[in-house]
Amino acid sequence: MDARVLRLHAKAVAALLVGCLVAMFSPGAAVAVPARQVVGAGNPFVDGWYADPDTVVYDDTYWVYPTTSKTYAEQTYLDAFSSTDMVNWTKHEKVLTTADISWAEYAVWAPAPVERDGKYYLFFAANDIQDNDSLGGIGVAVADKPEGPYADALGHPLIGQFHNGAQPIDQDVFIDDDGQAYMYYGGWGHANVVKLNDDMTSLGTFPDGSTYKEITPADYVEGSQMFKRDGKYYLMWSEGGWTGPNYSVSYAMSDSPTGPFAKIEKVLAQDPAVAKGSGHNSVVNVPGTDIWYIVYHRRPLSETAGNNRQLAYDRMYFNADGTIEPVTMEVEDNFADGNALGWKTYGGSWSVDGGRYRAAASPGGKALLDTNFADFTYDADVKVTSGRGDAGLIFRATRPAVGVDSYTGYYAGVSPAGTVVLGRVNDSWTQLGSAKISRPAGPSHHVRISAVGSEIKVYVDDMARPKISVTDATYGSGANGVRVFNTAADFDNVSVDKAG
Repeated sequence: MDARVLRLHAKAVAALLVGCLVAMFSPGAAVAVPARQVVGAGNPFVDGWYADPDTVVYDDTYWVYPTTSKTYAEQTYLDAFSSTDMVNWTKHEKVLTTADISWAEYAVWAPAPVERDGKYYLFFAANDIQDNDSLGGIGVAVADKPEGPYADALGHPLIGQFHNGAQPIDQDVFIDDDGQAYMYYGGWGHANVVKLNDDMTSLGTFPDGSTYKEITPADYVEGSQMFKRDGKYYLMWSEGGWTGPNYSVSYAMSDSPTGPFAKIEKVLAQDPAVAKGSGHNSVVNVPGTDIWYIVYHRRPLSETAGNNRQLAYDRMYFNADGTIEPVTMEVEDNFADGNALGWKTYGGSWSVDGGRYRAAASPGGKALLDTNFADFTYDADVKVTSGRGDAGLIFRATRPAVGVDSYTGYYAGVSPAGTVVLGRVNDSWTQLGSAKISRPAGPSHHVRISAVGSEIKVYVDDMARPKISVTDATYGSGANGVRVFNTAADFDNVSVDKAG
């Protein structure tokens, strides 16, 4: 059995890795760190339309503070989310609102959290000012607890003017090892860095007497993010248009927190099989480890409205020289978070319980992810819990609707009678193959679909030899999902990877 199957099929191993993560959240915890670990509970990781997430670890808890992704006039508050395991998240509503900020009216954006001397600061942008005659810019709020309530610390913007051409938005606050705090910010294609004094509400100066130092790298648009690893300073930013498919994240490295920052490469971009408009990221490190995550927003493939953005995170890996590997937007769901965010159902009754996606018996209920894979490997655990029909995986699906065979694409299902079937669907069923399953009926089966071009292979339990192998080029790409046919079933450990 290969490493991939071990990860997907061994529930106990998955639980052990989650347990290791929980232990590692406490600084100084001595635990073995998995060589490679992936996000398994699915993206998006919270419900609702959000963008521009910034992330911080306070004690043993992860906090994410995003922009509320609505129209400017409706962007009058900020929510926050907390978790001790990066799987189960608690929503904290309206930790900051415009009612708490005398000068802020709308377009409250890109919160940046930081703690100092027992106080919790939340930097934010408001009013989307277009010139120096308008009231708005970057403000700072303070609270006694991470969840607030936050109060205006100044009564006016901390930065309310354009400097070096940088619109005062999209701030990130970073405290270096020597205790010096910096803020990186800027829109309109310009990035600045400023020093924050120890009070975190006033600006310091650089050795040359200046306050605003421009650090704009090539292709910078907005969304500054700073972190430090192994003595190197990493500046990340977003480029492209925030409503377009070219929105993406690039980065630079430097030996100094003030640069210079020369662009190295793009590390996060849209994937036409997974999501579009991926950008405006933050970075979080599991304390005491070299495990890093990139937290960002992205737009589901089927969504066209600019503000329909969701929060996601994926592992971020480093090369031996400190450069960052291109980030892969993983498509996985082990349902450990107790929800089915990202899934859309068509008929039947669906729920998440006990870390499994459960379908009541129906004559063709299905649930699909918003994906568009062409060549891929698709894995899942499938268990028929009652009924005499079958349950299994849909792939390369389009035009889904409520109905027994109301979609186009392919379906591979296993039955308690000990068979696996593969068929092509176009509002009717055409069987392409069937085979016996050697394992007795009843237990969960691990099902794998390998689809490359016209070659489709179906594996059940034994990943070395396919049970069914056919050639069919009718459908070239589409969504991935699960389905029941006159049965009830449980699904778990769903994962889709591009072939090769």
